[in-house]
Amino acid sequence: MLAVLIALFAVAAVAPLIFRRLGRGTFYVLGAVPAAGFIWLLARFGSFTGTDQTAASGEPNAPPSVVVPWIDSMQLEFALRMDALAAVLSILVLGVGALVLFYCARYFKNKDANIGTFGAQLLAFTGAMFGLVIADDLILLFIFWELTTILSYLLIGYSRTRIFARRSALQALIVTTFGGLVMLLGLIMLGENAGTYRISGIMADAGEIAARGTYVDVAILLILVGAISKSALVPFHFWLPGAMSAPTPVSAYLHAAAMVKAGVYLVARLAPGFSETAFWHPVLLGLGLVTMLVGGWRALRQNDIKLVLAYGTVSQLGFLILVVGIGTANAAMAGLAMMLAHGFFKAALFLVVGIIDHKAGTRDLRELSGIWRSSPTLFAVALVGTASMAGLPPFFGFVAKEAVFENLVEAAAESPRAGSVLLAGVVLGSMLTFAYSARFIWGGFATKRNVAPTEFRPVPWLFLASPLVLSVATVAFAIVPGPLEAAIKPYAGLFPPAEHPIHLALWHGFSPALGLSAAVVAVGAILFLQRGPVGRLQERARPLFDAERVYKNTLGATDEVAVWITGRTQRGSLMFYLTVILAVGLATPAVAAIRYDTPVPERIVWFDTPAQLVIGLVMVFGAIAAVRANKRFLAVLMVGVTGYGMAIMFALQGAPDLALTQLLVETIVLVAMVLALRTLPAPLWTNNPAGHRVLRATIGIAFGAVMMGIAATSMAARTATPISLRFPELAYVGGAGKNIVNVTLVDIRAWDTFGEITVLAAAATGVASLIFVRGRGDDVRRTEDVEPGSVDRGSEPIHEPSRAAAALATARHFAESAKDAWLVAGRTLAPERRSIIFEVVTRLLFHSLILFSVYLLLAGHNSPGGGFAGGLLAGLALAIRYLAGGRFELAEATPISPGTLLGLGLATAALAGVVPLFFGGQVFQSAVFEFSWPLFGDHKFVTSTVFDIGVYLVVVGLVVDVLRSLGSEIDERSEGRHADEEHEVPAGQEEGVAR
Repeated sequence: MLAVLIALFAVAAVAPLIFRRLGRGTFYVLGAVPAAGFIWLLARFGSFTGTDQTAASGEPNAPPSVVVPWIDSMQLEFALRMDALAAVLSILVLGVGALVLFYCARYFKNKDANIGTFGAQLLAFTGAMFGLVIADDLILLFIFWELTTILSYLLIGYSRTRIFARRSALQALIVTTFGGLVMLLGLIMLGENAGTYRISGIMADAGEIAARGTYVDVAILLILVGAISKSALVPFHFWLPGAMSAPTPVSAYLHAAAMVKAGVYLVARLAPGFSETAFWHPVLLGLGLVTMLVGGWRALRQNDIKLVLAYGTVSQLGFLILVVGIGTANAAMAGLAMMLAHGFFKAALFLVVGIIDHKAGTRDLRELSGIWRSSPTLFAVALVGTASMAGLPPFFGFVAKEAVFENLVEAAAESPRAGSVLLAGVVLGSMLTFAYSARFIWGGFATKRNVAPTEFRPVPWLFLASPLVLSVATVAFAIVPGPLEAAIKPYAGLFPPAEHPIHLALWHGFSPALGLSAAVVAVGAILFLQRGPVGRLQERARPLFDAERVYKNTLGATDEVAVWITGRTQRGSLMFYLTVILAVGLATPAVAAIRYDTPVPERIVWFDTPAQLVIGLVMVFGAIAAVRANKRFLAVLMVGVTGYGMAIMFALQGAPDLALTQLLVETIVLVAMVLALRTLPAPLWTNNPAGHRVLRATIGIAFGAVMMGIAATSMAARTATPISLRFPELAYVGGAGKNIVNVTLVDIRAWDTFGEITVLAAAATGVASLIFVRGRGDDVRRTEDVEPGSVDRGSEPIHEPSRAAAALATARHFAESAKDAWLVAGRTLAPERRSIIFEVVTRLLFHSLILFSVYLLLAGHNSPGGGFAGGLLAGLALAIRYLAGGRFELAEATPISPGTLLGLGLATAALAGVVPLFFGGQVFQSAVFEFSWPLFGDHKFVTSTVFDIGVYLVVVGLVVDVLRSLGSEIDERSEGRHADEEHEVPAGQEEGVAR
């Protein structure tokens, strides 16, 4: 079970690489993965459904399960369980998934864009759906649930150049995500109330849990919101027809056999224990019946045969939710049988629509004519699926519908009022189903008057194989329904035994259910034959409630509110932004201090040593000088003085690790700020009204004073023993390191650090996206292709006095010579931009700094340093090389893309967290290896160093990204602007230039 799940995601991860070699034939490789899982499912099906008997006790075997500890403090486990319900759903997930992937090999062409990504996403969706049905933990179920939401968004929006596809994908994402978040709240409420998040444990005690009252009722109601939004019930039904903009294989799998069944599955999973809660029947039976009628009615007015199936799917999802939600053994048997039948015939019909669309070039039933003659095999396959959808014998749709009718007839006898309403509504909905089924087969295949026969090329057997297999299954299980009944029976056994249990059979004799089926066929045929009057009636009828319009109006109102708020807050004024931020930061703690008792420090120590006093005064001077500076560079430099002063403060307090990190961060920030300031005027705009200056000074001083007060009162308010006192022991005993700061980052609080480096990677990507239009600036020319002395040449020529001619000649020789170059690409810079001393110093320092950064990385577990400090030092070395040799020198120094560095760093850190799971440990758990080498002595290696290597790579990638964006890209644009200025002809000189 776990192997199948891993295989689905693993092959999906490498699918784009396989597509580069095999093209669309890769779909056969991808389809083989769920096909193998389907074969394994059939081979072990008896053990999953509990039909095997143990030799000793004769009791049914427990369903197989896998439990991997995950986050103990949150009661979160990677728990999987394959019981009867999961096995039945897996028939659709794996079986239909394999057939759809095989179908894609003929549906797509090699020249179609992004089919590699599409194939990977479709297989990953299979994995997510399979994980959803076998999950035995509420939170794990929600994770897979949201994975299906995200992947369906990507698959629906496959045709990204079409605005309707993008809009439909976003609509499906918003609606299903809303339902998922509401469901998450209900899952947490249910798990906390039950005392466990294990689904099997909750269902074992469901009777006791359900009896606890309103709290559990509300939790179940919130969970049902997620189910009905996923399965497109009213009022969330509108997203499913819009999702038909997806490629047909997506519609056949996600919107017929898999994703929309997630809501049905969740209802079926909870029904044995919670069907008697307060909101269960009103929500599921009421909305299910309304959805069945609304979907069927709207299917009758569609001219796109794919939309006929889409609204039919909405109708039948309401039907399925209604039946499964009844919560009895007979309803469970009938509901799961109907779910399998729907998966078989609806997936087959969607695939048939894809073939028609491919061969005929249209899906408009008003333009299709005579296809039954030109492709009789395709017509036969479609006819089988349509007859099963309409509930005609001898097909499995009829068998399942008869079981539903039999169950509802019995319910009407037991509860005349509610049961009769349900029975009448389902019969009416079935009549609509027959009518739109006839509309589909007539619209897609019939020969129509005044319509030219559709040109239709022969359908290859490989293209037809998948819908053919599903149609064969529809016929086979109708004739021999025993295997499916045996598969469903253990799930039905979770409910109280029925007085008259129903069975799946093609013939039950003459019964009320058969009479109802005959009435359905008769009235449905009349509705189809009178499609003209029915269509005119639908045009005149106005819907009482248009959910899609409500959705659009809600989004529009949200956008208008957002624009109103943005216009009043995002004003482009830095002073306004800082005023709001600092005012809030000033007022909030002030109100808290006034309202609550605030301890006052008994003793204030201004400084410990005279050195601290001197450094403090220097920092104050730097802050005041930054405020008074009239040049941007001077202001940044003075701000840097305060940062370097803080580094010295850390050093004086006995924190060399913090001092080193602060020193490196301040230096890198200073370089980045200077690079960014090149695009701004040198002088600062200081012509502000005096009142504003006083206001800004008041807010700034008050904010600083409040922060000082908070720090002082926080220390004075401490009553418990500081947790930091345990950190030395935790670092040395638990993390096997003497550097408390580094061990905290890579071991004790590794999750925090992983989140922080993820933010760093996102920040680097954001900076790059603001500067680069395409890519990350990786397409830099080689140094040998650049003319010596051509880079960063000023727009004005340099006029040297005659006495400096010899010096100028020497400089030019130095610029053009590759043999005597101190830097690889130094000769590309213009002579006036070069510094021999700087290049020599850079050549001497660069390798030493890189080696020292590696030392800091490896030694940081026990000495000052670590991956963050080492990465900053390596970045600083690259910055020096860029400043000395220009953008081509930076390109030579960093042949690896910064995006690749960031990705490798995150992957390395993630790998360090995941690997312990395979050895029975926890995420980010570290191990210690002690060994002895000749000459080198005894050594100790801690695996958290691997995590630190990931941090190192992320930091280096961040710095390189900043240097390429704020440095190289701005250099190149500046050079292009200077070149344009040189080629401009001053006004009045055109005639002379022409002459």
